[in-house]
Amino acid sequence: MTNSTFDIAALRRKSTALGFASLGITPARTSKDTQAALQRFLAKQRHGDMAWMAETAPRRASPEQMWPDARTAVMLSANYAPPHNPLEDLGLTSRGNISVYARNKDYHDVLKKRLKTLASWIAQHSGAQVKVFVDTAPLMEKPLAAQAGLGWQGKHTNLVSRAYGSWQFLGAILTDMALEPTEPEGDSCGSCQACLDICPTKAFPAPYQLDARRCISYLTIEFKGHIPAEFRRAMGNRIYGCDDCLAVCPWNKFAQDSSEIAFYARPELTAPLLTDLLGLDDASFRDVFSASPVKRIGRDRFIRNCLIAAGNSQDLKLIRAIKPLLGDAVPIVRAMAVWALKELLDDTTFLAATSALRETETDPDVLAELIPGTLDDAWVAVETVPTA
Repeated sequence: MTNSTFDIAALRRKSTALGFASLGITPARTSKDTQAALQRFLAKQRHGDMAWMAETAPRRASPEQMWPDARTAVMLSANYAPPHNPLEDLGLTSRGNISVYARNKDYHDVLKKRLKTLASWIAQHSGAQVKVFVDTAPLMEKPLAAQAGLGWQGKHTNLVSRAYGSWQFLGAILTDMALEPTEPEGDSCGSCQACLDICPTKAFPAPYQLDARRCISYLTIEFKGHIPAEFRRAMGNRIYGCDDCLAVCPWNKFAQDSSEIAFYARPELTAPLLTDLLGLDDASFRDVFSASPVKRIGRDRFIRNCLIAAGNSQDLKLIRAIKPLLGDAVPIVRAMAVWALKELLDDTTFLAATSALRETETDPDVLAELIPGTLDDAWVAVETVPTA
């Protein structure tokens, strides 16, 4: 039975006071279509090496699978619209481009604190049990947010809102209290497919479908290995995440800049110089990215990403920062240092710059980068190339 005495208007006022942009209510279950879409995604291996998605699939399918007593999902969004178009940063090729959401504090920490406060308020005023979620548990926030009327899942699979475009963080509060659901909003993408067309790596097999294995956000954040060569040039200067499909959404024109200080970009994380980033050791990496979500991927994968950006930069001044990384202790760093130099140097100079590494390298992935391939003719002259 629905709790008709609970004050939804007061709940909305409280959520607004805490900094949430919108609130919607939906039953704590997903549709059969959503559950089937998840199974197709996993069956086609589109989750890549995010094994946890398959491992948690039974619980992920619907909230009541994770918490049987859950009856209602209170869905909330926070606006993080940037003050300028992040696509403009892609032209700054000697600088690293960090996804808008990661240029300040980790939004998980920011939103979880607010959600806990709001959940406590709900429990205090209703006596209901509550649990909070911010993109870290097996809960499909986007389909639930769409059911609750916070927007619709666009062709890029992210939530789109008439008021906030594609710039929304999502959070959820599950409760064992039944509440009257809010009406879902219809899909308003129409014939537009700008988000599909702009994707640098063609990560969308079809509208409303994503192959994470081709997504730059996945490759730079979730993927732990050597990024496949076919995607490296397409990455440009994107060193953490990718905003292209979000930034190009026409509905963004209605999204006003977020007034949230917590979401404003820190100056040092707005298009930082690659020369500065390539010199980071583990301690300095942790210091620069303190409280930032970037810190979660660790220094080694981050430097891997920066080296790919350096290789794409056409900036020969970066060579001095790249060369010391040929001796890095980590293979994914050495391998991308080789690749970056191969992109920036002519054949003869590249062979000279990497000659010492060829004599000592044992890692097969690094050796694969050292094999010249199309440089076969130059390879013959290796012994005569000066090393200094």
